[in-house]
Amino acid sequence: MKIAIMGTGGVGGYYGGLLAHSGEDVTFIARGPHLRAIREKGLQVKSVHGDFLVSVARATDDPREVGPVEFVLFTTKTYQTDDAAQAIKPLIGSKTVILPLQNGVDAADRIGTVAGKEHLLGGITWLSAAIEAPGIIGQYSPFRRIILGEFDGNTTPRLQEILRVLKRTGATVEVADNISEILWTKFIFISSISAMGALTRVMIGEYRSVQETHAMLADAVGEVVAVARAKGVTLPSDIVTRTLSSIDGSPPNLKPSLQRDVEAERICELESMVGIIVQLGVELGVSTPVMKVAYAILKPGQLKARGINIG
Repeated sequence: MKIAIMGTGGVGGYYGGLLAHSGEDVTFIARGPHLRAIREKGLQVKSVHGDFLVSVARATDDPREVGPVEFVLFTTKTYQTDDAAQAIKPLIGSKTVILPLQNGVDAADRIGTVAGKEHLLGGITWLSAAIEAPGIIGQYSPFRRIILGEFDGNTTPRLQEILRVLKRTGATVEVADNISEILWTKFIFISSISAMGALTRVMIGEYRSVQETHAMLADAVGEVVAVARAKGVTLPSDIVTRTLSSIDGSPPNLKPSLQRDVEAERICELESMVGIIVQLGVELGVSTPVMKVAYAILKPGQLKARGINIG
């Protein structure tokens, strides 16, 4: 299968590397030193499941050099989504399938607005991976799981074909007929701990043990759930309790990527993790006071990280 990896970071580099290693025709979309290293030395993957090298790796920073492909794995950071969606237009043919594996819940809408919603599948992944150095991807978690599905719940030939190709990599890959529910279930967890972690700037085990902070965390979870339900997403009746139980049972040293980026004064996924809940709350008439406070406190730092003069 002819495949393009749009965003060769930890997620795209790892799954793209697996796809190339399993014999698929893969082109990596990358840039800067990472691109040069892949072109010169191939893509090296260091993984808990076994290291490997894609010794002859096609890579470019210009999708126009690639032309239409059968499958686009879309794995950029969420703040790059709109520009990347424009960039993949040359990759899109009449039957191209696009699978976003990003944080957040709005990727398919944003990409589909530009590239055509008919090309989109819903997808979500559980993976710990990062660029360790130019041309080198580190993968650290025993889990490497993808769930994908059609947004209307149907099992289509294209869905079965993408499932077949991804399963050949050795990753755990499943199809779901309720992909929106699964996307939001993960998002409720990650959105709330991203907001609270970035506000408190301590590890999850430290802030969840403080009664007042835990109560605020529970309110944040409830706000995200209320927005999801107002948007028409079907969720279990005990989703708030279930999410809080997952948070309370998480490793005490957990820090989500948004929190790490905020602490390092880097650009982060604030808009897609927190801002989207504030925006949807306004649109849907749902009160989101905790997420509004989190967004208001964190936004100035993000504007500064982006080099926007706010003084």
